Formats: sequence, structure tokens, C-alpha cells
Amino acid sequence: MTWIDHLLSVFYHAKWQVTADQAIYWREIVGNAFGLGSALFGLRRNAWAWPVGIVGNLLLFTVFLGQALGNDQGTPLYGQAARQVFFVATSVYGWWAWRRNRKRDHGTAVIPHWAGRRQRMIIIPVALAAVGLCFVAFREIGAGFPVPWWYYLADSWIFVGSILATYAMARGWVEFWLCWIAVDLVGVPELIHFGYYPSAILYAVYAVFVIWGFVVWLRISRVEAPRPAVQPAAA
Repeated sequence: MTWIDHLLSVFYHAKWQVTADQAIYWREIVGNAFGLGSALFGLRRNAWAWPVGIVGNLLLFTVFLGQALGNDQGTPLYGQAARQVFFVATSVYGWWAWRRNRKRDHGTAVIPHWAGRRQRMIIIPVALAAVGLCFVAFREIGAGFPVPWWYYLADSWIFVGSILATYAMARGWVEFWLCWIAVDLVGVPELIHFGYYPSAILYAVYAVFVIWGFVVWLRISRVEAPRPAVQPAAA
């Protein structure tokens, strides 16, 4: 085992002993710190939001699988874990899109704007159908764990809503902040219930932060929204 492998192994198993019977993996704390950093970069429309977020996603993936990976922290949250995988894929797209925009639009990574009516008519029913499909899938995957039915419904919405919010952020839609608020309203109680306290605290911080972010992006959208080109008058 090399020294790098040793350090990674130490970090993977490191815990913060909060009380005599309550410990928190440092991976959860550090992963959520990267998540908050990603949100701050996103607020400033900085493309570094995406690679910073990917690091946090990889760490939190190992956390939320819980007992499924042999961790003693608690019940696996499959929706929370699965969304980290999709976050990475969406973040790669977002990183590429924002860097492309920055080169094309003279340094501006993204111009906040509302999604169009046609886009909403497609995304809303697709999202509702996805929540239903995830509910069935997560319930089958987690059949061996004694959890209430609402856990699968909550995890399904958190999974779908988070992916939708990340995709909307990549597209520059102002609605992505509203999606995060809806995710936080479900995510905080669920995380507290299952003992993922650092993540619950971060979600609570997000609840305040995303309101601020929504106001900031809304103001920017009113100032920087692209206007349709004026057609020259016919001779």
C-alpha cells in the first residue's frame, strides 16, 4: 500500500465522535463543504461551480450508500446516492456549456432567464413520471431495509428534483433555485430522521441561500436577458 492509498484509507474511515454513541464521517462534512462551495460559485456564475461540485458528489456518494458499503452510519439512502452519479454527468455538461458560453459571450458563463412555456410543458410531466418510476425502483432495491413507504417517495422526489435543478442551472434557468427550495423542504426532515445531520444542516443553510440566489438571478435576468433582434424596416 502506497502512502497515497494509506491517506485515502484513513480519510475514508475517519469520524468525528460527536457524542459517546454518535459519530459522523468526515467524508460527509467535507463533501457538503464542497457542495456549498459549488453553490457559491454558481451564484457568481463561475464555471468552477461544476468541478468543485463533482468532488463533493463523489464523496457524498460513498456516504449515502451507508450500510450497503459496510458503513455503520445508517440506512442507505439510494435516491440520495444515485443522484450523486447523475450530478457528475450533469455537471460535466454544465461545465462544458458554461465554458463555451464564456468564450462565445465575451466572459459571461451564463445569462439567467426563465424557461419557456414549451420547455415547462415537457419537463413538468416528465418529472412527475420520473418520480413515480423512481418510487417503484427504490422500493424494490431497498426491500431488505425496514423503512416506511414515504421514505421512497421522499427519496424519489429528492433524486428527480435535484437532477432537474442541476440541469436547469446548466441551462441558466432561474427556476433552478425554486427546484432546490422544493428539494430542501423534503430533504431536511428526511436527513434528520435517518441521522445524516451534517447534510441536514447544509440543506437548512441551502434553504436560506437559495432564496437569496433566486433574488440575485431574478434581478440579473431582468437586466441581462437577451432581447430579440430588431428587424430592419422594409424599404
